[in-house]
Amino acid sequence: MERERTMAQAARVSFTRHLLIDGANVAHGWPELRAMMRRERDEARALLVRRVAVLHDEEQMRVTVVFDGRGAELSIERPSGHATLSVLHTASGVTADEVIEQLVAAAAEPANCFVVTADRAERETVAATGAHVLSPDDLARWIAQVEERQSGRLSDLRRDNEHKWRKR
Repeated sequence: MERERTMAQAARVSFTRHLLIDGANVAHGWPELRAMMRRERDEARALLVRRVAVLHDEEQMRVTVVFDGRGAELSIERPSGHATLSVLHTASGVTADEVIEQLVAAAAEPANCFVVTADRAERETVAATGAHVLSPDDLARWIAQVEERQSGRLSDLRRDNEHKWRKR
């Protein structure tokens, strides 16, 4: 019940909601990505970003996927070219948890933040600020629901277009 309420709250307002994802935590929590992380870490990360992009596009959410340490400075990538879909790689020695906590703390409305992690300490920390927490499994279910809804809309459009073309 709480999960559904959290996901319903996330679906309310365009791009004012911010989905923050502990990338490595989710990648290791999803069996299909866990296996990839051993062999093809960058490809597993890219697949995770592609999977969550549907929430950016369909739910009109700002999405930030944060991965642990890569280099001397924080790096920011915009894989879709949109400022509202970002991949962050923390500086070496800084964890994704720390960056996520800082982003939630800096938010004008922490209640508009939705943090995805299986890390209990991280969940408790961000929940204490008013942010919502989701598990990697919750995220997978949410993506599946949105993809199903998107697929249904596309099927309806296809059917409508075929019907219009047949009338000509």
